[in-house]
Amino acid sequence: MHVFTSILLALTLAAPASASAPAPRHPLDGLGFAEHWIVYDVLRDSGHVYANTRYAGVSLREPPKGEVLAWRPGAPFRREARVIFMQGPRTFEAVVDIAARRLLSWTEVPGVQPDITLEEFGAQDEIAKASPEVVQALKRRGITDLTTVTCEGPTRGYFGIREEEGRRLAAASCVDEHSIENTWGRPIEGLTIYIDLHERKVFRIVDTGPVPVPAGAVDYHAEALGRVREPLPPLRIETPLGPGFKLDGNEVSWDRWRFHVRVEPRGGAVISNVRYVDGDRTRSILYQGSFSEMFVPYMDPAEGWYYRTFFDGGEFGHSLGLTRSPLERGTECPDSSVWFDMVMTTERGLPRRHPDVACLFERSGGEVAWRHRESRNDTLESRARRDLVLRWIATLGNYDYVFDWVFQPDGSLRGVVGATGIAEVKGVASRTAVQDEDGKDGAYGRFVAENTVAPNHDHFFAYRLDLDVDGTANSLVVDDLKTKRLQEGHPRKSLWVVEARTARVEQDGQLDRHAQALWRFVNPAVKGPMGYPTSYQVKPGHSSESMLEKDDYPQRRAGFTEHALWVTPYRADELYAAGDYPTQSRGGDGLPAWTAANRAIENTDIVAWYTFGMHHVVRAEDWPVMPTVWHEFELRPFDFFARNPALDLPKR
Repeated sequence: MHVFTSILLALTLAAPASASAPAPRHPLDGLGFAEHWIVYDVLRDSGHVYANTRYAGVSLREPPKGEVLAWRPGAPFRREARVIFMQGPRTFEAVVDIAARRLLSWTEVPGVQPDITLEEFGAQDEIAKASPEVVQALKRRGITDLTTVTCEGPTRGYFGIREEEGRRLAAASCVDEHSIENTWGRPIEGLTIYIDLHERKVFRIVDTGPVPVPAGAVDYHAEALGRVREPLPPLRIETPLGPGFKLDGNEVSWDRWRFHVRVEPRGGAVISNVRYVDGDRTRSILYQGSFSEMFVPYMDPAEGWYYRTFFDGGEFGHSLGLTRSPLERGTECPDSSVWFDMVMTTERGLPRRHPDVACLFERSGGEVAWRHRESRNDTLESRARRDLVLRWIATLGNYDYVFDWVFQPDGSLRGVVGATGIAEVKGVASRTAVQDEDGKDGAYGRFVAENTVAPNHDHFFAYRLDLDVDGTANSLVVDDLKTKRLQEGHPRKSLWVVEARTARVEQDGQLDRHAQALWRFVNPAVKGPMGYPTSYQVKPGHSSESMLEKDDYPQRRAGFTEHALWVTPYRADELYAAGDYPTQSRGGDGLPAWTAANRAIENTDIVAWYTFGMHHVVRAEDWPVMPTVWHEFELRPFDFFARNPALDLPKR
């Protein structure tokens, strides 16, 4: 993974349609520009910030949940920031009271590594090229003009190697950008440069020998493609009376949905206080939903590849910002969208505004909300579905991920992820699979271009879902589907029945997606009209499970992928499925550590953690840029309403 150092730190100001507010109006609003400066000033004057201090993340420290639920518009609320620092090899956390302009705490966190910073990425190329050994290795490959070569990479991870203990290591690989824009298609294979980021020097170089740098066409912009297909006739979706949703600060009202939006560098578009207006009642569904972690391990044992086991949220999110990428108007979001900005800091603590990092829009693409044709009297009733979409996109080196929250009029809420961008590839000696007679070049991937193999890999996405179904005291009910053998003499031999069980402790809530079961979060104290407890179902979509062995270091660090669903009691500081600091962690953090106590989860405030993913065997059609592949899950009302809540949709 290369994160190019040409990322602009200061972007243009947001357009007038931006939904960002000048001052916080809600306890869960993201930190604003002025608030970031207060944080900077308080820390500068605290006596704790030195010349070697680097900021590795600044984010809102949310008020206690009880305070937020009790808050009413116009009432005061606390504003605090959580700050992560590096000072040489040491890591610190601070909490700043923004309103009082006061440092509340400054604490060292031993034995952890924060996110890699943009400054650390930018330093790698110079460090690598200053090494005579690297220069000689490139020369052996016929590369003497280093101006077109870039060498950089992510942190290396952890593999139990003694001499690496305690070091902050980057694993840099090189590309040659001569004559092309898509540098992912020009890997300089066989050369891996391990850089000690604290000492700012090359720690170790591994050179397994020269491999031809791929030379085929790799660019995908219009000029490189030449002739493009004829455009279809224009297709326009217009809102002549304006959008169907309203914004009050960062609170959204659309149809019968009500929720709050905050854009965070690591958590993306965080939705909070999600409610549905049901007649004269406004009913709670979800206190908070957010992206929690991502795990992308590659399946190639080669020296330059085995360490590529990325935790994109925890290794890059706080400091680089998953959400810093602006969305393109008219392409990635309709022109009628409302846009959200985000403010995040540089590693020197300076706030920078990033405009248009999330958008909110309505969508109606021919989906049917419900339909029935009654043949007995030849009548037809159907209704079109219109959705509200909250979107943000994370560009993480080669891959781009489109994240959508989709609100539907029937009370369902979908979490959708689309994977696109560029598959990471390696250069090989064989031109195509035909010349790869011994199968070694393509043993762990597939040829996508001449001298180019894309290694197999996974994509796993973890979400944190703090469900509050009709209140905070909820339980997980697992509806197991069981085959039942019918008595002798019955025309049928078998059928299936539902056997419900309530999860009492955390182990009961660790569930796998292949089980024949429904996962429902119920409020035992609130009964629906048919006498059942009201509930929402976490409905999985198509997904895959990790195939790594449990003693493999990457799998230890990604313990959250061992189950599709985990359920924990609510804790304000349990936010990230792999823990707060997965960078070069030894494993076991996050969900495995928290649930080791096997805490009670019955009839209390609980949080669902859902993970889904895919095994990616790359095909030729994924090159040079990949068509978007979509995966999703759904939060679905189950005995929550008296009837179909979309029954009263108007007929067009």
